[in-house]
Amino acid sequence: MIDHAAGNPAPSTAKDLPRSAVALVDAVSPVERELIGGWLAEGGIAAELGIDAPVTQIDLDATAIAARLVGRRDDPIVIPIRVLWLPPERDGVRRTTFADLALLSDPRRPHRLLQRRLVNKAPDRHLILTGQPARLSDLRANNPGAAESSEPFARAIVRAGTVALERAERSVIGDRYKVPRMVVEEILDSPDFLRRLDAIATETGTEPREVYRRAEKALRELVAAQSRLISDLFTQAMRPVHASAWKIDCDRSGLAALRRLNRNYPLVFLPSHRSYVDAFVLGDALARNDFPPNHVIGGANLSFWPMGPIARRTGTVFIRRSFGDDEIYKAVVEEYFAYLLAKRFNLEWYFEGGRTRTGKLRPPRFGLLNYLASAIRSRRIDDVMLVPVSITYERLNELGSIATEQVGGTKKPEGLTWLARYIRSQQHSAGRVYVRFGAPLSARDRLAAHGDPMRPIAQSLAPEPEEVADRQRKAVQRLAFEVAVGINAVTPVTVNALVTLALLGVHERALTLGEVRQTLEPVCGYISRRALPTGELDTLSNDQGLAVVLEQLSLAKVVTVYRGGLEPVYSIESGAHLEAAFYRNSAVHWFVDRAILELAILEVADEQSGAAPGIEAIWDAAYRLRDLLKFDFFFPDRIEFAAAMSAEMLLVDRNWEQRDSAAELVCALADSGFIMAHRVVRSFFDAQLVVAERLAAADPAAPLDRKQFIDECLAVGRQMLLQQRLHSTESVSSELFSSALKLAENHGLLDPGTPDLAQRRRELADELRTIGTRISRAAALDPSNRAPQGTV
Repeated sequence: MIDHAAGNPAPSTAKDLPRSAVALVDAVSPVERELIGGWLAEGGIAAELGIDAPVTQIDLDATAIAARLVGRRDDPIVIPIRVLWLPPERDGVRRTTFADLALLSDPRRPHRLLQRRLVNKAPDRHLILTGQPARLSDLRANNPGAAESSEPFARAIVRAGTVALERAERSVIGDRYKVPRMVVEEILDSPDFLRRLDAIATETGTEPREVYRRAEKALRELVAAQSRLISDLFTQAMRPVHASAWKIDCDRSGLAALRRLNRNYPLVFLPSHRSYVDAFVLGDALARNDFPPNHVIGGANLSFWPMGPIARRTGTVFIRRSFGDDEIYKAVVEEYFAYLLAKRFNLEWYFEGGRTRTGKLRPPRFGLLNYLASAIRSRRIDDVMLVPVSITYERLNELGSIATEQVGGTKKPEGLTWLARYIRSQQHSAGRVYVRFGAPLSARDRLAAHGDPMRPIAQSLAPEPEEVADRQRKAVQRLAFEVAVGINAVTPVTVNALVTLALLGVHERALTLGEVRQTLEPVCGYISRRALPTGELDTLSNDQGLAVVLEQLSLAKVVTVYRGGLEPVYSIESGAHLEAAFYRNSAVHWFVDRAILELAILEVADEQSGAAPGIEAIWDAAYRLRDLLKFDFFFPDRIEFAAAMSAEMLLVDRNWEQRDSAAELVCALADSGFIMAHRVVRSFFDAQLVVAERLAAADPAAPLDRKQFIDECLAVGRQMLLQQRLHSTESVSSELFSSALKLAENHGLLDPGTPDLAQRRRELADELRTIGTRISRAAALDPSNRAPQGTV
């Protein structure tokens, strides 16, 4: 009954046997009291726990406990007891369904009349449940602050008894029903939290009573009041939304390893974010494998009625998007996070901060990871295992609205009408959704490895506070980077990613079925040699399977099919390049190193014509390209990146070190059967060119309005597209322009006070134009871009 991960075992030796016992009865009806009283009278405690001692019954209520238990001078064994009611068994599973609501009662909490009927007609629907017993002295020892006063100690005993019964109940009904109880009350009774609120009151000059009031209000707004009934019903209601659209392909071996890990550590699931249904897909996969429900951290924009109240009862924690200098709210969030992790409740949040608009991972947000790191530094929790999760859809029905937002369209606010429209849009088959789990990361170990001071430092050696804060900030950023790399490492290459990769690389030209297959064959061979994770790529091995994939993309209005000639030809649907790029970009990170190597070889061939292909020159060119793309992709450090380049070079030409010139390596690229540069990185460099040219045209002495600048880039980007200075509409994207602006800022091109700013902006634009020309050269090497036989 002690409120820790593991309670005290029942006494087992004669010396330890208690002289008296107290049954804390958690009963809400006369029927339950009769059942518990009868069980006690028949010697239930002696039979189940081996404790043969006089038993006193006390209600599991703080007032009764304060009056009859707290002041006792003996040391009784305390045993919480309740009646557990079970839903009827259906197909071997006891779970509440909408059919049960016909009786106007929750089967797990039946009303009093139904209880009497169940006792007589369905005795298998209830059992007497006992929680882990504990000595009164142990309860005092585990609540030193509360034990000084009868009322706080009584409340602590109620919480401990409730938690013990919840654990016992989960051993019967399964871990998927693990829910927290009495959270607000326990946090508000915490001496450490109260001291922090006192400090805030002193620092801000606010009345302590007002600080407590605001803290309690924020807690009740924040805490997810989970309900097993609502969880069951919500799962049944929402499962058809994604079940009718996708077949979930879940990594069960990864789940088995996580379940073992979860016995000792809380898990924080950090999934990629591509769709509003991500949380439902992951939640359903975990529930089917008997994981406790995650506390899903979401933005307050999704707390609209009726979804908000329902979602809170299924574990969603709605956090304000911004709370600036509100120290009270910040303290409440940190305390709630630490509480959940200390009690080993699993968390889940989408660390990109919102759905990706391009299909690839967005740069991570660090706010919630900072709270987690703070809980570890303060020793509130020992460790947390971070679980990178990849959720990848073969097709996504909400892509139209995502593409509209990329080109400057306004995001429609979430609400009831939006929800109805969204659910209706999901009623079409969209293939598979792949749920994959990356290698778990120990938050404590990784933070320490990245220089976060996890232990107190001797005062004489202690660094300045600013240095400590900087080290902590960088450690959290590196941890987020590792999570992103972990997600990418298990993201599979899907059939739609490959097909759109092929069609986007031929610039408005339509391909026959045979040409699509010929384009994909060397790429599939490359994927096989690298042993990359994949979806159902066997589908592409024959014409029938490939035709089905193309037809499905045609139904999704991503691919268009012309059937009026000798045979069908396929191309990207007019105006659907952003949607096609979304599918391609889900796997584009697997091909970025290859694309960089191609451009580096071409650069060296341009500059060292006829000379030996010096590895240093190729590597230097690759490093510069990597630096230009570092806000679009997640790259390892220079040593690991060089190793990746070496591996790529061997895949291009195993004898590359014996070549006499870079031109021979260019020939090896052409003979490899495919080129990736124009397919993978062209849109990113084109977006950077738009930003660089607009910066070069801007007044270097004027400060930059970021929103206005992005709008200008969207407008000018459309013009450049019409002038065919950009390759595709996928380059005209607010998300790509935002990343390019971060790159410019990183290069010191936004600060009006920077020396030679105008010249440096022009130099970046010139460099990007040169890269664009080189990408066009790479595209000309690609066999799929060569004119078909019989054409002029």
